[in-house]
Amino acid sequence: MSKRHSSKYKIDRRLGENLWGRPKSSVNRRSYGPGQHGQRRKSKVSDFGIQLRAKQKLKGYYGDVTEKQFKRTYQEASNMKGDTGQNLIGLLEQRLDMVVYRAKFAPTIFAARQIVSHGHIRVNGVKCNIASRRVRPGDVLTLGPKAKEMALIAEAQALPEREVPDYVAQEGADKVTFVRVPTLDEVPYPVKMEPNLVVEFYSR
Repeated sequence: MSKRHSSKYKIDRRLGENLWGRPKSSVNRRSYGPGQHGQRRKSKVSDFGIQLRAKQKLKGYYGDVTEKQFKRTYQEASNMKGDTGQNLIGLLEQRLDMVVYRAKFAPTIFAARQIVSHGHIRVNGVKCNIASRRVRPGDVLTLGPKAKEMALIAEAQALPEREVPDYVAQEGADKVTFVRVPTLDEVPYPVKMEPNLVVEFYSR
């Protein structure tokens, strides 16, 4: 698993949007990009630039996954029946770290990835520390005994800015069931996502 060393809020500022809908995101105070040239006048963006931005936004939202991993997920989505953009969203939502985030076991996707990698999550009763593992409909996720005492998880469950979506069924404070693979319109994104532009980007 790759570790992100730079500030996650720089992703917000580079894209000019509050990607995760967090109240303390720096983009709420400074809407221009990071760095000494962040306030320069923006030039017209090409079609390629618009597609690239859509890809960077989606990739960033899911914890800034590596390009190799993201492209592999796209290729898998394109080989599936149906709409490639919808398939891509479904596969990304099936990542174990994302289901942990959706279940409000973690305040951020980055914290969710850390909780998984530290072995605090059980899938169908078995410990799993692979953040990119695919969760299947019907799989049950529970918190490990140490995780139940963690302040980070209590903080996440008290967050008012997001709700647990319908496709993740809560069964108490430490157990959820992944009910189904969601469609794009079911996913509670704080900002508009355009997977169709991501498909165009990789289809060039």
